Amino acid sequence: MKILFLIQGEGRGHLTQAMTMERMLEKHGHQVVGMLVGQSKSRKPPKFFEEGVHAKVEYFESVNFVASIDQKRPNMFKTIFRNLFQAFKFFAPVRMIRRRIKRSRADLIVNFYESLGSVAYRLTNRSIPMVCIAHQFLFLHEDMELPIWGYEEHVGLDIFSKAISRDCARILALSFRRMPDDLEHNIKVVPPLLRPELLAFRGRDGQKDSPEFRQGDYILGYMLNTGFAEEVRKWHQAHKEVPLHFFWDDKNHGKVYKEDETLTFYYLDDKEFLRQMAGCKAYASTAGFESICEAMYLGKPLMMVPSHIEQKCNAYDATRFKAAVEAEQFDLSVLESFADNEFKPDLDFPAWANSAESMIVSELEEVARAYKRPQDDIC
Repeated sequence: MKILFLIQGEGRGHLTQAMTMERMLEKHGHQVVGMLVGQSKSRKPPKFFEEGVHAKVEYFESVNFVASIDQKRPNMFKTIFRNLFQAFKFFAPVRMIRRRIKRSRADLIVNFYESLGSVAYRLTNRSIPMVCIAHQFLFLHEDMELPIWGYEEHVGLDIFSKAISRDCARILALSFRRMPDDLEHNIKVVPPLLRPELLAFRGRDGQKDSPEFRQGDYILGYMLNTGFAEEVRKWHQAHKEVPLHFFWDDKNHGKVYKEDETLTFYYLDDKEFLRQMAGCKAYASTAGFESICEAMYLGKPLMMVPSHIEQKCNAYDATRFKAAVEAEQFDLSVLESFADNEFKPDLDFPAWANSAESMIVSELEEVARAYKRPQDDIC
């Protein structure tokens, strides 16, 4: 089976999921024939992704968030206005994606929440089935109920998710826990796509096998938007006895930027990040689904500081397990208090995560078998 990937390149979550899925598919004798990644001009593609995949990677400019002035949270008004005002610039990427779909001779397309990829797919004759996969699709599930107040923006998120997944053969919703499938909305609930390097820290039986799997003395953090660094520095000034290791995407300070003896910033590096995740005593992030799952798998206390509605929904879902706490800013005292008093590791999560390969590969193979390619193979 030949598969083409369409990937949203904002953050690292969808990229690492694609890396993991490629490895899974290759183990089962399948081939990823290409990866088309939507990105913003303001963000440099992570080096770990380009070095960690085997398929050819092509980038195109896609719909992306516009950050607020403080470089913390996206400005939703500016995001919508700018993307609509500059919609003409997306014509060329859509044409490119459509051409790649036609020439790929793929048996299946997997879309990691890439909006322009869905637009281009609809401009083909859809002779190739498309599967959409992301955690965001879980919020379309009939059993997923969010609070009424404070989450009003999720309506827009749901509309966006429906637009991406319209006309797809199946929706795979990544989830923190087992849930029944939602047949009415064509949703299959599956485990998160965690990298083999992370799974190896516990082993297939869920035990803590690696010597690097320990509780160190430092707090680990990840923030996509560098504006949060000032909140971290402010807390650090009052608590210099606590070692802090934070990963960010600020390429102007090099690979490692040591601000003082106990505060260090690291440019994104997947291997180093996982190594430090295994050894930290607690973890703080902006509530991206991928890193939440990584912390839960390793049994680390977790604090989330959501930067937009998608992450706010992620945080709501994760805090229901008592494995994580939500905060308004990077006040790491909240995390320390939670780790010492309320934290309860999710004992069922490792087994659920370890079942991802068999479940997801089986779903993709089933979808591909159900579709028969036309003889002329024209899109």
